[in-house]
Amino acid sequence: MTTETAANEAAGTADNEAAATADNEAVDITGDKPGVATRNKPGDDADLRAIAQVVATVERTQRAKDPEGFLALFHPDALWTTGHGKVLIGFDAIAEFTRAALPTAVFDGEVTYEVVHTQFLRPDVAAVKVRQVYHSPGGDTEGAPLYVMTKQDDGRWLLHACQNTGVHVDQEAPRA
Repeated sequence: MTTETAANEAAGTADNEAAATADNEAVDITGDKPGVATRNKPGDDADLRAIAQVVATVERTQRAKDPEGFLALFHPDALWTTGHGKVLIGFDAIAEFTRAALPTAVFDGEVTYEVVHTQFLRPDVAAVKVRQVYHSPGGDTEGAPLYVMTKQDDGRWLLHACQNTGVHVDQEAPRA
């Protein structure tokens, strides 16, 4: 396996073409944010970009409080555990929760999502570790979601099993 650090030399979108040629070379997998991806086989670059695009869309729809855009990212049989531990099983439960909670969410600042690691469990299943940071005047708070994504027959990657976990940092202890 090869671990590659993603870097985007040009500000822009996930449409930027990535070129991966050797171990430890920069690969643009996110379009505008650095991340780390694990490659299992040659040719994963398109899948890494597609996965990063899903994460970028999560960010965009969360910022815009767009429930329908967010819900379009989910597999019909998805399950989701929120950052507060609420378990949502199936698209209907996720949709009901999202349509009620997202448009009325109150947050003073902005949120960013960054792919930090992608592990292909199979060619069509990826575990994606994400760094989620809420930036606010009172200070940043962080989440560490895990998205298990599945590749559909049409090539789209969808969120299938997701856990959103808050990161609690002891103010006196150094961060690991």
